[in-house]
Amino acid sequence: MKLITRDTDYALRAICKIAKEKGKVLSVKELTGLTKVPGPYLRKILQRLNKAGVLISHKGTGGGFKLARGKVNTRLFDLIVIFQGHFKLNECFFKKEKCPDTGTCPLKKRIDKIEKNVIKELKEITIASLLR
Repeated sequence: MKLITRDTDYALRAICKIAKEKGKVLSVKELTGLTKVPGPYLRKILQRLNKAGVLISHKGTGGGFKLARGKVNTRLFDLIVIFQGHFKLNECFFKKEKCPDTGTCPLKKRIDKIEKNVIKELKEITIASLLR
């Protein structure tokens, strides 16, 4: 299991580059050069961030993307949810079947505690904190 997937990593890189420009609109071509992420792949990531309200897109000549107002406080956890879905460290071996030991499983209780701490830490990492 990967904690941070390639999409989340690329999104984080792009957002940090955009945030450093403080309101400047950056084209996909500029961002491709800055992040070293292939253009078509990066464009899809940026469009998802735009749809999620993290970025604002500008069309036409001089178009591109900029950080939405106040989104410098976007948390790493939020990006993980956008690109990876619901965050879960532990999935029971029984998958969709109800585990008979759910309430008493000592491993599940410990993993749940670790998961809670990981989520807390991920929520403390913001774009702004990475730019300092």
